[in-house]
This record gives sequence, C-alpha cells and structure tokens, in this order.
Amino acid sequence: MLYAILCYDNEDVVGSWTKQEDDAVIAKLSVVTDRLAHAGRLGPVFRLLPTTAATTVRKGKEALVLDGPFAETKEQLLGVYLVDCEGLEEAVEAAQELARASSTNGCYELRPLSLFMPGAVAGP
Repeated sequence: MLYAILCYDNEDVVGSWTKQEDDAVIAKLSVVTDRLAHAGRLGPVFRLLPTTAATTVRKGKEALVLDGPFAETKEQLLGVYLVDCEGLEEAVEAAQELARASSTNGCYELRPLSLFMPGAVAGP
C-alpha cells in the first residue's frame, strides 16, 4: 500500500534556516530516504514552497480562487514523502525514523493512498 507521509512544521522556523542548517537537516533525512529508496519503497519526495506562494480554490456553486492557504492549522504542510509499505505499522516506522532525523517539533501525518488515475503506477 502506498502511504503519503505529510510533513507539517512551522515554515517561519524552517524558512529562517541558513543553507548550512538546511543542508544538515537534509543530510539527516537522507539517511532515512536513502534506506527506503534502496529497498525500493520510496516514491517522490518534495518540499512545498512557502504558503505565501499558495492559492486556494474553495468549492461551492461557483469556485472561489483565493490567494494563500486557508486551512485551519497552526503548522503548515511543508512537504510529502510517498512510501510503499506493507501496512500502517511499517508506515509509522518510516515516519518515526523521519521524525528522529528531523530537528524541529512538527509532525508527520500518514494517509493511505487510493490511486484513481487510469494508467497510474501502483508503486514508486
């Protein structure tokens, strides 16, 4: 099963890191992602641009396009890991490893994925 591991944190803190601080965090996270990739379990990983670059489309009778994110959350969604796991326990283990490698107090949300696009690849 594919799981999305959603990375939430304070973008002001993460955005204030120097290049050296950011490189150090990425190096720690790479230990985990390299292991997952070597096992053939890692899909795309990406960091989102700041929420100031976001646009929200609100559903309704007429779609409303708004500048910025409008989710009610203290922390912002900063990135996503797609990981192929046997089940939730294995996905939790991967998220725990990422949390140990991270240097901030954010959180990781795990969401199983259901592919709905014809022709989509079922694994990483």
